[in-house]
Amino acid sequence: MTKASEYHKQGFTCGEAIIKKYNEEHNTNIPVSIGSSMGAGYTIGSLCGAIGGATAVIGFLKGRESNAEANEARGYAKDLMINIKEKYGTELCRDLKKNGVSCAEIVDYTYETLNKIL
Repeated sequence: MTKASEYHKQGFTCGEAIIKKYNEEHNTNIPVSIGSSMGAGYTIGSLCGAIGGATAVIGFLKGRESNAEANEARGYAKDLMINIKEKYGTELCRDLKKNGVSCAEIVDYTYETLNKIL
């Protein structure tokens, strides 16, 4: 089975790779294009695109349609962010790269974490 990082190596952004892998593994149809703007830390080294893609999956699956509903997605996103920060000390693309974390590593770790928390 293809790892999420393999999709990144094929030219998908980090966010697209997460969404594409999730769709493949879980038979969902989340638009991969949602992750298109997330590469290279939203193009400026900001939030890691893999994390952005994972939170997009969370929003798609656990999000709400009305402000009258409880916002379940926020709790899942918080769990994801805490897990990433505990392991790497940051969620920022530029800092992950400075610390020697490869895109393949963060994409695969974020994907595994997404599956654990969902």
